[in-house]
Amino acid sequence: MVLVFNYNNYQKVRFLNSSNRVSGAVYELFNSVSGYFNLANVNEELALENTKLRNELSRHRGIEQKAGLFLPDKSTGGLTYSFTSAKVIHNSVNKQYNYITLDKGAKDGVMPDRGIISKDGVIGILTNVSKTYSAGMSILNRKSNISAKLKRNNYFGSITWDGRDYRYVQLKEVPLHVELHKGDTIVTSGYSSYFPEGVVIGVIHSFEKKGGEYFYSISVELGVDFKSITYVDIINNLKVGEIKELEKLNGNEDMD
Repeated sequence: MVLVFNYNNYQKVRFLNSSNRVSGAVYELFNSVSGYFNLANVNEELALENTKLRNELSRHRGIEQKAGLFLPDKSTGGLTYSFTSAKVIHNSVNKQYNYITLDKGAKDGVMPDRGIISKDGVIGILTNVSKTYSAGMSILNRKSNISAKLKRNNYFGSITWDGRDYRYVQLKEVPLHVELHKGDTIVTSGYSSYFPEGVVIGVIHSFEKKGGEYFYSISVELGVDFKSITYVDIINNLKVGEIKELEKLNGNEDMD
């Protein structure tokens, strides 16, 4: 069975069929066995506690990403977020178009077009959801494009991946007159419905000015080690419906 959606540029056609459920079940079975030898229960309890903390902070005063935690330091501009903890049951880093599979699905209230984060930063965006499982486009995917900014001065651009090293992504569209420093922190801009403002992406590893170009070439070292992620949080923007309706009225399909 084929279900066709038209949410945004990330998803034009989704195939949610029995093969998705079977592969999800296989990944989960394999990981449940190995998880026993890796203190899976302890890790899950810590992940759930972290998710609970994020939900509490979001509910009361908004959220800001700082040092791997969401701290109630500044307003989110009226947006309200909730978080669902999930375990990673499949992940890849060695392909040009990497995806991640999670053990939460529609029965858990999970929907497509949701941001995925870990305690260390941005992971990606959910694209497909079945009853029991969900799959997302990793930031390590050449189709990925995430709105980001320099934390120090708020100049924004887009995070993409060139398909080479899983430890680094590229920050585009930052003009040459902006002062940059190695080690500058890069965070989400808050200009999309996927992520709150201020979620850590990484730090500037290197940058250069290329002849004839108007923008820097910037390499960003990711905060997340994609070879060791186990638990993540799925972000639910509780006001995304209202935002999407306004975007439709504006006729702007590129606001994501």
